[in-house]
Amino acid sequence: MITSHLKDDIRYITIDRTSKANAITANMLDEMIEIAGVSNENKALIITGSGKVFSAGADLDEVKKKDLATSPKWELLSDTIHRLPCVTIAAINGTVAGGAMGMVLACDMRISVPEASFFYPVVKLGYLPQPSDALRLSKICGSSRAKLILLAGQKLTCKTAYEFGLVDEIVAGNNILSRIDELCLGISNSKRSQISAIKEMIP
Repeated sequence: MITSHLKDDIRYITIDRTSKANAITANMLDEMIEIAGVSNENKALIITGSGKVFSAGADLDEVKKKDLATSPKWELLSDTIHRLPCVTIAAINGTVAGGAMGMVLACDMRISVPEASFFYPVVKLGYLPQPSDALRLSKICGSSRAKLILLAGQKLTCKTAYEFGLVDEIVAGNNILSRIDELCLGISNSKRSQISAIKEMIP
């Protein structure tokens, strides 16, 4: 399930399905798209997972039955997050795999626990990545490293992801939400117009 709450004009989305490594169903995707869509009225959007995994990506049962892995909803979610005028932060509490990489790449900032790993096994599974995922990964990490991840299927440790520029900051697991609160303190005291204007200035 997807849970959401608002605190000091900061919207929090939590992927909460720990029994399935926070694997995402089509209905959960719809919920995330809807919540992200109304977050343009807030100053920041924080996306995280419950437990020790951020998200394993698409639910494998629905991949087999409903072609969830190739659903355009993944691209819609990433695009919605990317276009938000508010600050977007991925609070990466654990491993990020498959389609979940898209929402992480679409965020302005990525704060991670050291135990996290990053894996986008599209070649192994016989799929193509969402178009914007490949573009954003190349912009963030560089084209050669994007190919290492997408073509060679390289699984990254958090340390390597940090060296690649995929992770902006590494924070101990029990401190990650406190660190997010610190980052959001200045944001919550700013005007929405100021936040969106600064985002527009940064390519």
